[in-house]
Amino acid sequence: MGEKQNLESVGEEIVAKEAAWSFGGETPKKFNEHVRRSVPYYEDGHELIVKLSDYFIKDGSVCYDLGTSTGKVIKFLAEQHKHRSNVKLVGIDSQVEMVTEAKKMIPPELDVELIVDDIVTHQYQKADLIVSYYTMQFVKPHLRQIMLKKIFETLNWGGAFIMFEKVRASDARFQDIMQTLYTDYKIEQGYSSEEIIAKTKSLKGVLEPFSTQGNLDLLKRAGFVDIMTVFKHICFEGFIAIK
Repeated sequence: MGEKQNLESVGEEIVAKEAAWSFGGETPKKFNEHVRRSVPYYEDGHELIVKLSDYFIKDGSVCYDLGTSTGKVIKFLAEQHKHRSNVKLVGIDSQVEMVTEAKKMIPPELDVELIVDDIVTHQYQKADLIVSYYTMQFVKPHLRQIMLKKIFETLNWGGAFIMFEKVRASDARFQDIMQTLYTDYKIEQGYSSEEIIAKTKSLKGVLEPFSTQGNLDLLKRAGFVDIMTVFKHICFEGFIAIK
């Protein structure tokens, strides 16, 4: 079995083992290009989050970006709200290498706090906005409800949680259609069949998407009542939940 665990290319010179995808190591250096090609409308999602943030970030607000990776979302939010006073913007990621890359990209004058920590166990301040951009799908399923409950409790009344996720379809037929369309998309982006298969294999047991209804159920059990889909394309969906 050990011989089958050789590193395989998943694109952008990133290599991974089966069922062992990692955001650490050398991945952060190539991450931005890899995720831009892998996730449809990835950069458009950033723009949407920034526009939505105008409704929730005000003077004195605290905002968290969970699983901040190279810090693009939190950087854009900092640029959008740099005219406001006493706004605290915090990006959290468990990978040291990701936070290192984020620190290179975000200029000191934007005053963003970047923290290496586990988002599940981190001690949060009360916040007006929390963003999870394709992060919750990597939280172990048995911890996901705990995490969302913590998010709900962290938010001030009227605060928002914006969550983008890869989602599973509601039944096997739709899942087959969605998966095929997504594979077609990756081929159109220039990935080889070998790279697509290697990436899929590397994510086994690491990426665990829930269905749209599964995500809605998690949010409702956490305490959210006002929930809306703000983005949807194939198997990718963005939600906003307001406390």
